[in-house]
Amino acid sequence: MDRTILHCDCNSFFASVECLLRPELREVPMAVCGDPESRHGVILAKNEPAKKYGVRTAETIWQAKRKCPQLVLVGTHFPQYKKLSRRINGIYRRYTDLVEPFSIDESWLDVTGSRELFGGGKQIADELRAVIHKETGLTVSVGVSFNKIFAKLGSDYKKPDATTVISRENYRRMVFPLPTGALMFCGKKMEQTLAGMGIHTIGGLAGGSREFLAKRLGKAGAMLYDYANGLDTSPVRDFRDIREVKSVGNSVTFRRDLTGPDDIRRGIGAICDTVAARLRRNGVKCWVVQIGIKNPNLKTITRQKTLRVPTHLAKELSGAAMELVRSCWNMNAPVRMLSVAGTGLVPEGTAGEQLCLFSVSDTAGREKQEHLETALDFIREKYGSKSVTTGGLLKEDIGLDGLHRKGE
Repeated sequence: MDRTILHCDCNSFFASVECLLRPELREVPMAVCGDPESRHGVILAKNEPAKKYGVRTAETIWQAKRKCPQLVLVGTHFPQYKKLSRRINGIYRRYTDLVEPFSIDESWLDVTGSRELFGGGKQIADELRAVIHKETGLTVSVGVSFNKIFAKLGSDYKKPDATTVISRENYRRMVFPLPTGALMFCGKKMEQTLAGMGIHTIGGLAGGSREFLAKRLGKAGAMLYDYANGLDTSPVRDFRDIREVKSVGNSVTFRRDLTGPDDIRRGIGAICDTVAARLRRNGVKCWVVQIGIKNPNLKTITRQKTLRVPTHLAKELSGAAMELVRSCWNMNAPVRMLSVAGTGLVPEGTAGEQLCLFSVSDTAGREKQEHLETALDFIREKYGSKSVTTGGLLKEDIGLDGLHRKGE
């Protein structure tokens, strides 16, 4: 018997929440961005009137303003986004325990065992949409299918506020004409690579040879072939089974040895970026930063320090990690591998964190940095880990290509 999987995606989530907070924004072109005063800031979400002008998520503010000079820009309010995200996931759990959040505004649900109580997948999806709108004022688009990949394709198929069913009977008609880039984990680079092989649609990918794709593209080729053919069998995880996180870390063995402070700083910065994102994803902060350094002879040293306040910010993790490196390492000696981990984890907003004393300027600066880094999380979740990067990593040659994927 086929499973019944839903993928629920809140429509223009950040913008929709801002319209709840300020209803007058509903009728004007509006976009949410990390820094409304920066021409080079990035659009994180937009409402329906802004979409009509062609405003797109992840484009710069100046590009959006060229399309829509009257565009109203608002800053982010992440505490409110997280609060509503928790409420919506709570509604999902009224229908099934198998709820797996994918990002702040998306979740998979396995409702196979709930059909006797609540009806078929489409009926449950339509009821969820109605309940969420009634209780929160937000709308969701829902994909219904027999696996997670096609369910996500369904939620993207028609927006806003829609239910799309992709079944065994109709998936070839609905899915195969779509471009390969519509398939989950097929980013722009992979889409271009497939186009160079003459494969432009999901149907073309499904009709290819799995062995040929695996030979040309490795595991990713075989995975995309399976996804295109509806062969994904990955489970929706029970939220209660997600294990408690004890530490969050990442490491890189570099393509070449790092030499000098600039190389080391780039490596530390990139690693801390992924560690911080994972801390935020798990809703925790760390009191302790630990580093590991391995030289070309495979000798490894580790050091750690306790922070003045717990953090989940890459900027603060990088500062602490670089301080540790300088204290124990000749900065001109070659480095083969670096690792950074956050331990001594505490939930966001715990008493221990709140009792720490900040000056007003410290608090404002940390809030601004948190808004920036959380905005980057959102863009990378939606558009891939390489969609936003620092200028210093654009032409890096030290082997950071797979760092985000390995750290996830």
